[in-house]
Amino acid sequence: MDAVVERAGAFLAEHKICGRSIDMDELVDSFLSEMDKGLANGQESSLKMIPTYIAVVDHLVPNKPVIVLDAGGTNLRSCLVTFNEEGAASISDFKKTKMPGIEREVSAAEFFSALADQAERLIDRSDRIGFCFSYAAEILASGDGVPIIFSKEIKAPEVIGKPVGANLLSELGRRGYDVANKRIAVLNDTVATLLAGVSAHSLVPYSGYVGFILGTGTNTAYIEDNQKIAKLTLGPGRQIINVESGNFDYCPGQVDRRFFDSTKHPHAYHLEKMISGAYLGPLATVVIDAAIEAGVFSDQFAHRFKALETLSTTVMSNYLEMPFNSDYALVGCVSGNEEDAQALWMIIDSIIDRAAKLTAANLTATILKSGSGVDPRRPVLINADGTTFYKTENLARYTDCYLKQYLQQQHRRYYRFTQIADSPTIGAAIAALGL
Repeated sequence: MDAVVERAGAFLAEHKICGRSIDMDELVDSFLSEMDKGLANGQESSLKMIPTYIAVVDHLVPNKPVIVLDAGGTNLRSCLVTFNEEGAASISDFKKTKMPGIEREVSAAEFFSALADQAERLIDRSDRIGFCFSYAAEILASGDGVPIIFSKEIKAPEVIGKPVGANLLSELGRRGYDVANKRIAVLNDTVATLLAGVSAHSLVPYSGYVGFILGTGTNTAYIEDNQKIAKLTLGPGRQIINVESGNFDYCPGQVDRRFFDSTKHPHAYHLEKMISGAYLGPLATVVIDAAIEAGVFSDQFAHRFKALETLSTTVMSNYLEMPFNSDYALVGCVSGNEEDAQALWMIIDSIIDRAAKLTAANLTATILKSGSGVDPRRPVLINADGTTFYKTENLARYTDCYLKQYLQQQHRRYYRFTQIADSPTIGAAIAALGL
């Protein structure tokens, strides 16, 4: 058994798949540098650092309904949100359908028609629309958003460069609705998640807030001083910055490059492709294939694994959680061979471990950039959302371990996690009420 541990360990180290192969200090410094360049005027950066023109609020208008559209991952959701006098949200008339462009490429007309299909059933219920748009978009001072690029394999190239709020209202107007007094706040799901965290009642005086998503994709948001946003001319104040952290440019090794080259936009969204739910399973497939080529596994395993489809993140996670459950396909692949079984566990766990360290580097850099969290009595609140983060075996636990080691012990910055149900929906409604 020692031989397989040595073979698997050597393979993981050679290709920088394991967490220990990542230099945390170097990675955080690189992340901070990209953040600074993203805020600067005229500098190229893999982090877009998108200003949102959204400030945090300390009071919510009660009993005023807001229409919310939530376009994220593979689903398009619509509902009505109302806050009571205590600030608690009530969600009603909820409906979910598939995102346009997830199954096939769609035109701009088809895309906005699909959005209007969901909005029009609620259009007479409110003059405010909170549009949680979970893709990279330039946010305009008017509150509208212009898509920059679609991640998560959405295929709608004609929509790039078109203001989504204005085009949605235009389509609704074409259908005969009076939209003259309708106003739309377009924001990223991570920005909405941050807003939901700010709105949550707490006896702890938090010094800062971070919105963090790790689901189908990944992203981070934090609050920045206007004077540090050099690419804009702004007065005093603070606003939320959408980091677009999933696009961080980082390629640890050749196996990662092989995987990136197999995806849409091979040179974009590197961080997302190493940690998020849409990609962890397919990445594991490529890593295991490379390990088979390197002789880590038996010929029998190679034959069995070849017969499987590309792994999903759930399938790889299930093997870590229940490696003896014969109902799982990966357990069948290693049946009768203890060395294969242990090597597979090591490789999958290392992929998760590295994803956790990359996640911790992202959050460490974000909190350092925010300047918050220096007083342990007033930590930064990280509102974390996304099934990948919470459901993938060991991912949240390993992330917290790395954060305690690097953010808290090394940098003396303090944090606390929370999970607020329906964060993107609640945050989008809050943004619309602020218009």
